[in-house]
Amino acid sequence: MARSPRLAWPRLLFCYIFFLLLAISAAENDGNWTVKHERGRCAMKGHCGKQSFFGGELPCPDNSLAEEPSKEVREKLVGICGDAWSESDVCCDSDQLDALSSNLKRAESIISACPACKANFFNLFCTFSCSPDQSLFVNITETAISSSNKLIVTELDNFWSDRYGKGFYDSCKDVKFGATGGKAMDFIGGGAKNYTAFLKFLGDKKFLGSPFQINFPRPNASAYDGIRASDPKPKACNDTNEAYRCAVFLLLVVAAVSGHVAYQKHNQRKSEQLRLLQDAALSDDDDEGDTVHNAGMLDRPQRHYRLNGFFDKAFSELGRYCARYPLITISLNVLIVLVMSIGWINFDVETNPVRLWVSPSSAAAKEKEYFDTNFGPFYRAEQAFLVNDTYASGPGPVLSYDTLAWWFDVEGRVQRMKSLRQGATLDEICFNPTGKACVVQSLTGYFGGSFSSVNPESWREHLTHCTQQPGSQECLPDFQQPLRPEMILGGIQKDEPLTAEALIVTWVVNNHAEGSKEEARAIDWEESFIDLLRTASQEAKERGLRLSYNTEMSLERELNQTTNTDAKIVVISYIIMFLYASLALGSTTLTARSILRNPANALVQSKFTLGIIGIIIVLMSVSASIGLFSAAGIKVTLIIAEVIPFLVLAVGVDNIFLIVHEFERVNISHSDDLVETRIAKALGRMGPSILLSASTETIAFVLGAAVGMPAVRNFAVYAAGAVFFNALLQVTMFVSVLALNQRRVESRRADCFPFVKIRSAKPTQAHGGGSYGFEDEGPLQRFIRKVYAPTLLDRRVKVSLIVIFLGLFTAGLALIPEIALGLDQRIAFPRGSYLIPYFNDLDAYFNTGPPVYFVTRDLNATQRQHQQELCGRFSTCHSYSMANVLEQESKRPNVSYISGSTASWIDDFFTWLNPSNEECCIENGSTCFKNRDPPWNVTLYGMPEGPEFVHYLTKWLASPTNAECPFGGAAPYSTALVISNTTTSIPASHFRTSHTPLRSQKAFIESYASARRIADSISSSQNIDVFPYSKFYIFFDQYASIVRLAGALIGSALAIILILSSILLGSLATGIVVTLTVLMIVTDVLGAMALFSVSLNAISLVNLVICVGIGVEFCAHVARAFMFPSKPIMEKAKAKFRGRDARAWTALANVGASVFSGITVTKFLGVFVLAFTRSKIFE
Repeated sequence: MARSPRLAWPRLLFCYIFFLLLAISAAENDGNWTVKHERGRCAMKGHCGKQSFFGGELPCPDNSLAEEPSKEVREKLVGICGDAWSESDVCCDSDQLDALSSNLKRAESIISACPACKANFFNLFCTFSCSPDQSLFVNITETAISSSNKLIVTELDNFWSDRYGKGFYDSCKDVKFGATGGKAMDFIGGGAKNYTAFLKFLGDKKFLGSPFQINFPRPNASAYDGIRASDPKPKACNDTNEAYRCAVFLLLVVAAVSGHVAYQKHNQRKSEQLRLLQDAALSDDDDEGDTVHNAGMLDRPQRHYRLNGFFDKAFSELGRYCARYPLITISLNVLIVLVMSIGWINFDVETNPVRLWVSPSSAAAKEKEYFDTNFGPFYRAEQAFLVNDTYASGPGPVLSYDTLAWWFDVEGRVQRMKSLRQGATLDEICFNPTGKACVVQSLTGYFGGSFSSVNPESWREHLTHCTQQPGSQECLPDFQQPLRPEMILGGIQKDEPLTAEALIVTWVVNNHAEGSKEEARAIDWEESFIDLLRTASQEAKERGLRLSYNTEMSLERELNQTTNTDAKIVVISYIIMFLYASLALGSTTLTARSILRNPANALVQSKFTLGIIGIIIVLMSVSASIGLFSAAGIKVTLIIAEVIPFLVLAVGVDNIFLIVHEFERVNISHSDDLVETRIAKALGRMGPSILLSASTETIAFVLGAAVGMPAVRNFAVYAAGAVFFNALLQVTMFVSVLALNQRRVESRRADCFPFVKIRSAKPTQAHGGGSYGFEDEGPLQRFIRKVYAPTLLDRRVKVSLIVIFLGLFTAGLALIPEIALGLDQRIAFPRGSYLIPYFNDLDAYFNTGPPVYFVTRDLNATQRQHQQELCGRFSTCHSYSMANVLEQESKRPNVSYISGSTASWIDDFFTWLNPSNEECCIENGSTCFKNRDPPWNVTLYGMPEGPEFVHYLTKWLASPTNAECPFGGAAPYSTALVISNTTTSIPASHFRTSHTPLRSQKAFIESYASARRIADSISSSQNIDVFPYSKFYIFFDQYASIVRLAGALIGSALAIILILSSILLGSLATGIVVTLTVLMIVTDVLGAMALFSVSLNAISLVNLVICVGIGVEFCAHVARAFMFPSKPIMEKAKAKFRGRDARAWTALANVGASVFSGITVTKFLGVFVLAFTRSKIFE
């Protein structure tokens, strides 16, 4: 039945009068709805409705007196806020208390760990909501009409003293949230750094936060008449009342007491052990000696350790065979290496950054594959920066009429350019969503892409107009999408575009599957494009400007250039190592005194041949490793090409020093024995030590093969193979060459020219009756024996060194949390690369973050339920739908790293269907949905579903964006959806937004983590499959697990070192000492990384694994010489040292010089030459 028009007029008149009175009231109050500020008076009370459909209940402005609550309300208030509220009047009712209780419970689960923080939090909101003196510290400033036509509070000022604000913040800032391991302040205060920011976060109106705006001005009596800040005493974590003390203080006390008790018990047990110890007997073994131990010695050298005896005998026999049949051994080794090197025919270098740094099985790799398959590979972005910063006075405005004229010409040349090989043009390869024009984001788009449209008198006004209203029809480029000023101008001062210091231009090119003809065509065009911009950069320089640029293929090409240009550094390092090895190996038998006595000895006793063979063995091991694993299909990477030659050179040469130095000692003490017997003795002595270092190094590298990151995994495989083959060649081939060299020396033949006999040379040095004589040692050995070892073993020096190195260790531990993550790609480029200024300009001037896509998988958006899980502009959309969550996250960019609105295809599609947009959806000559039943409406009821949805969606994706209909889907969404006509569904779609400008590695890493968090939240709340995708994610996926990965790799390597060293040395205690020493080395390196701003990334992780391997070498040989001391040397220690000191002195005198000259110096020389590489990453 129709309503009578006579009844309608009074209702309309009443509404008109009601709103008129409200307007008059608002004018009289002048924004102040709390007229009276006095004790016992409220500022607001009760709930008067919502401001919007999605909002929460808002309070009513009420400046009346506080009232005595009912018994039910009183009980509820005391239950929430405590006994302090058991008597006073209040300014809240039952509904408010229910809402207060619900909100406080959310926070309670986060802050309950600290009673003081919880008490302050509850007190603030209980006082704010219910205090009888509410009007003294609450002033309502804005109101509105609710959906139920009642006046509601939308904004107010809430005054609290500085004392309470600071105390409140201090009680909560360090509270940990157990569920995440983070701080509660990140959740309840948005990570606030002070109490003003904390209160601001609490009061800001936001989704899942305050339903209205609460401001917290600082108290100022002159500015706010009659208002007094609430000033209760805040509870503190160290409060005198034990009920408010935080658990952390109790834990510290308990930990301190427990640690003291444990330390006392440890000292007591140690004293009891010392009293029970006895001295050990002497050893008569030629290779294992001991003297009487000091009282209190906890371990003793092994008298007869079977495993050591087994390896001693095994290596002795191996050395005897290699020395007896040197030509067979050398030939067999060369043949095996040649066979393995055949794999070089499959040699292939991996240069694709994606396949280098991302595991194919990682989530990021699978998501990239899904994105590329469904939406096509992400566009190829070619970008240039024209900057005016060439003056000494600093950057200046880049825009002028002449500059515009020149730049229009440059862009015209790019438009007309044809690539050299395939003749490709920009029109053929560019991204062209409308079919009318390429997407070129440039200032020239404001002028229609033609310089004829640039009026010399009014171009400035037109430019200013377009930057303020880029969506104006006269400002749209040919591809019909607005040009945001921050994407085409950089360094703008005070929002005045004419002050811009940089002009930014981006050409968007279609990408294609890797290896396809289309991709090759795009790369060919990019090569010609770089040549054109290189010419343009010279022209810019002549104009007092600077041009930097980048293409999609630039990064990969520049990295390859680094590898190619650094090849000479590898050659230089090998030449330096050859010269050093030759001189250092000959120093044991060729001293200045011997040369002066008989200069002819230098021609015989020199060891250039051994130095050459040592370097050749290193090269053979590298060749064998590369050949073997290339045949297995494992590609070489940049890290392998740069690091492996230096690594194997540094690690591999040291063992030949140990073998040669031990052999010279055997030559002196057993000169009458056959050469093969002397070789057997030397290798039997050094072989187990080489086995210990080589096995731990190899296994440490093998552990890296378990890493999913190809760059690290492939490096680990190649390094493990090279180190393993190098050790095998050293104990076989090098030993054979050493035997041949000794026979050459004894037959007085010249080094390097064995067919020349030097008759005046003496084949051997004089020695004292077949025993080891210190008179035959070199200057380094003499220094270690006479100065270094005795000084080191002084009790005061030992204590001082332990204290110093423990201090360094603890400092390293303290600095580990300061290590940053990431790898600035600029340090990977060679010096002088044209990409370095480009990335500098990108950081300085590009104020737009990279686009990010939230992709739905297997979600049938043709069904109403799933439409509501995605949309955000309609009344029945879910509160936590994709569009709503992304919109809310964009309002807190400091946390989410999301900025700007989300391109929601489903919302724009439904808006396009709105019949009020008469020029949008046209079908059969009339507007779609115009006379539909049910009609188009904001509840989505009657919106298309199933086949009808697909039908209209297909039309929308083909509709252009123009002045008549700005909601067309062709330009913005043509590649945003996958439509399946067979199943009538939308199997994949994406929602596009963008990150905030990311100017640091930390920002990139945190933005990726934030996007993951958002996608996971949407997936769990809506029960749909959503993942984030941005082009850079695949490179930063490693940082989600790199800390855990580094800990696992280093920890596993240390565990292997402990097990192997304990077994091979026959002592758990010595194994622990070796492992702890390596741990301290790695920890100190980590501390140095923090001090010198070296970030943790795949390359530095590789270096840390190398540190573990190298650290073992410094310890293993000395540790074994300590556990199995040489009796001839140890006999010399009786007069000065006893027990462990005697064994330590023997170890240093025996292998100290070899460790220094063969390990320390070779490592230094092998790495030192990297300082001259063109790549800063290795410099």
